[in-house]
Amino acid sequence: MATTPMSTAARTEALEAMEREELDILVIGGGVTGTGAALDAVTRGLNTGLVEMRDWASGTSSRSTKLLHGGLRYLEMLDFGLVREALRERGLVMQKLAPYLSRPIPFIYPLTHKGWERLYVGSGILLYDILAKEKGASKGVPNHKHMSKSTIMKLFPGLDPDVCVGAIRYYDGQVDDARHTMALARTAAAHGAHVANRAQVTELIREAGRVVGAIVRDLETGRDYTVRAGAVINATGVWTDEMQALLGEEGEFTVRASKGIHILVPRDRIKAKVGMILRTPTSVLFTIPWHHHWIIGTTDTDYKLDKSDPTASAEDIEYVLGQANRVLKQKLTKDDIVGTYAGLRPLVAGNADSTAKLSREHLVIETTPGMIVVAGGKYTTYRVMAEDTVDEALKSMNKQAGPCVTKDIPIIGVDGYQASWNRRELLADKKGLHVARVEHLLKRYGALAEDVLNLGEEDASLLEPIPGADDYLKAEIVYSTREEGNLHLEDFLVRRTHINMEVQDRGAEAAPTVAELMAKELGWDDDQREQELQAYLTRVEAELKANAAPTDEEAQQARLEAPDPTPIAG
Repeated sequence: MATTPMSTAARTEALEAMEREELDILVIGGGVTGTGAALDAVTRGLNTGLVEMRDWASGTSSRSTKLLHGGLRYLEMLDFGLVREALRERGLVMQKLAPYLSRPIPFIYPLTHKGWERLYVGSGILLYDILAKEKGASKGVPNHKHMSKSTIMKLFPGLDPDVCVGAIRYYDGQVDDARHTMALARTAAAHGAHVANRAQVTELIREAGRVVGAIVRDLETGRDYTVRAGAVINATGVWTDEMQALLGEEGEFTVRASKGIHILVPRDRIKAKVGMILRTPTSVLFTIPWHHHWIIGTTDTDYKLDKSDPTASAEDIEYVLGQANRVLKQKLTKDDIVGTYAGLRPLVAGNADSTAKLSREHLVIETTPGMIVVAGGKYTTYRVMAEDTVDEALKSMNKQAGPCVTKDIPIIGVDGYQASWNRRELLADKKGLHVARVEHLLKRYGALAEDVLNLGEEDASLLEPIPGADDYLKAEIVYSTREEGNLHLEDFLVRRTHINMEVQDRGAEAAPTVAELMAKELGWDDDQREQELQAYLTRVEAELKANAAPTDEEAQQARLEAPDPTPIAG
């Protein structure tokens, strides 16, 4: 598959093509479900457009727990179908569709009671393993194992020995959600889809009672494009109700937002070789290894405030710290926190009083002729959601197309990845870099890491680390702006990399270098470069202020002091 850049020129051409050609399908929403639906549609032979009003994965899909998992707690809800489906998809992503962005992670489940708890939990995790292998599917992770207290203390010496009598170790998958979602959009583009970020649907076009397209505003230029399509897919997640409101009708269901927050602490703050999962009063809490850090989360609380930039409040942070400290020998404090992030899960509303009790199964429905809505679901099952949604769109159009083939289409960068990995020491020696640096690139770009490294031939200084974010190279700024759709500093610092949550200053020191190199690529003058830099630094100040605010309301007020770089149309 030939690579296709998501450059500024390609973005403009995509918007013009969407206006020039009548599409079969227009997908609204650049999260994992929307990008997955665009890839599904275009690889069935459908003329496909995809628009996102902010940046790829800027909502829920860059703010997840970064796990590919079946959901152990859904077994207790007897939701075997959801768990089985998610485990099958977990194995598919890890082994075939996105192996360089995903990997197995070992977890322990501490046991606090002798006898009955080991039998109860062990039976559930055994079923988890069995469901993962049903119908001959390879689950891609090792089987679970019962462990004694002494064995667990060797694997997780940071665990308070008084809180457990033993544990069960099991495996799940991890994924770089933001890069994976962006790669899905780029893969769809490589197969012929027209894709554009920072492009907002401001109006839906309806003729004779049927939705036949949309008015799409380029938020970078203010220009409106009239896009016509046989069917429109609403894959906007927690924004589903707002998109449906453009039709002037109440939907047949509503999507409730549930907020989940995460904190990051350095790896040396918790002495452990494995991750951990704990029960909490409202949900479950994960401690997950992430490069040089631990990700700890999450919460599960109903959220009814502005959805644009949810953030972790002081109350949220205290809750997560408190739950983690229940079982840790060395207690964590706020001073240990390097970064935070918060996201909103889109849950199809039901009769449950708590969002934690709502199922994560998805819903696909034609709410109005020509308008297909997909809602609910979980990150791991994005591909199945996309398939069901495109099936419904074809039914709505009464149109024939090829079968879904996405189970056989890896994301861009997979082809040649294993060969590049095998050559990593040679690559490192050739470029004068430590092999760990090349491995870090390969785990984020796959085989395309060699394209990143080759930028050093243009300018040797591009193979230097970014000041203030030593894990990343300057070449990544240039590559990502040329090929991955960066339009603003936050696109690179928050989603193409994770500098915003991985360094203590949230990327403030790195930002001037990022601004300088992006300015060269995008043709910014000095004033625009300074404007972009100040916008990002204002965002950092607002995030830190929000984290110190005691409540959701006060945290949101603080966060909104830093507006989006391209304001959303009213």
